[in-house]
Amino acid sequence: MKIIAVGMNYAAHNKELHHSLELSEPTIFMKSDSSLLKDGKPFFIPDFSSEVHYETEIVIRIDRLGKNIAERFAHRYYNEVTVGIDFTARDLQKKLRAKGLPWEISKAFDNSAAIGTFISLEPFGGTEHLCFHLEINGETVQAGNTEDMLFSVDKIIAYASRFFTLKTGDLIYTGTPAGVGPVKIDDHLEGYIGAQKLLDFYVR
Repeated sequence: MKIIAVGMNYAAHNKELHHSLELSEPTIFMKSDSSLLKDGKPFFIPDFSSEVHYETEIVIRIDRLGKNIAERFAHRYYNEVTVGIDFTARDLQKKLRAKGLPWEISKAFDNSAAIGTFISLEPFGGTEHLCFHLEINGETVQAGNTEDMLFSVDKIIAYASRFFTLKTGDLIYTGTPAGVGPVKIDDHLEGYIGAQKLLDFYVR
């Protein structure tokens, strides 16, 4: 199982982080398999960062083997969706980026990919208009809609499959909208698609 993630996929989020790149293709990075945090287990703030940010994202799970998938056929490779958190050690990421160095350690560290319960896409008719949001301690802190993505799920799959063979069980984190921010000990995070809660855990 591998975790493929997409950066800078919402224009408003790019603006809040002062990214001004004109993107013609998805920005892909990987998270390690040990990044996965599931079953409502707590997220422990790592000792190497003093500024860990939540990034709420729609996540799809690949259910067929595929390589060089045409965009028009990409919808055949997934049928479930959930909401996840791409935790980012923002202070570490900024330091590494300033030096022009790779920043995987700020994104792919252990337990940095929280994942909710998967549900069928059938009631939604696809991934084009999914509303999702994150609540921390009962207050909505981030909300988005997949219709605002710069690159759709199917475009992401077509692009990523040029470089990586997609296998059953692989996860794709599709990018975060505006509204990212830090977490602190004892925060209660709850992630939703529409009114359905799919993610529920605490920060320790």
